[in-house]
Amino acid sequence: MKAIIEIAPRGSVFSAARKQLNAAEASPAYGADYNLSFESAKALFSELTPARIDLLEALRQCGPCSVYALAKTVARNYSNVHTDTAKLEEHGLVKRTPDDLVFVPFEAVEIHLALFKKAA
Repeated sequence: MKAIIEIAPRGSVFSAARKQLNAAEASPAYGADYNLSFESAKALFSELTPARIDLLEALRQCGPCSVYALAKTVARNYSNVHTDTAKLEEHGLVKRTPDDLVFVPFEAVEIHLALFKKAA
């Protein structure tokens, strides 16, 4: 399973095409099981900070664990890790088990940055 994160500016001509392609991209032939879009690189990186991306990597390596154990693993403050984990869960990049352990349900998370030319 793979997550694709991309920039899709609101109101762009790509928005309609993106919606049509989401279903096709989620097919096994494409390999993406989850798509997440942001309006700009600024929005993407304000939500997916380097610390949050590091949490994804740490969770992928250690497997399902409590937020407390994750905070210890990455040597960060529990409160900050809790906030970051909640944000990642909000975006669908982290899930919880029935035992309230957090984990990354994807083998890979790809961030695609397409550069758009501004209209003159």
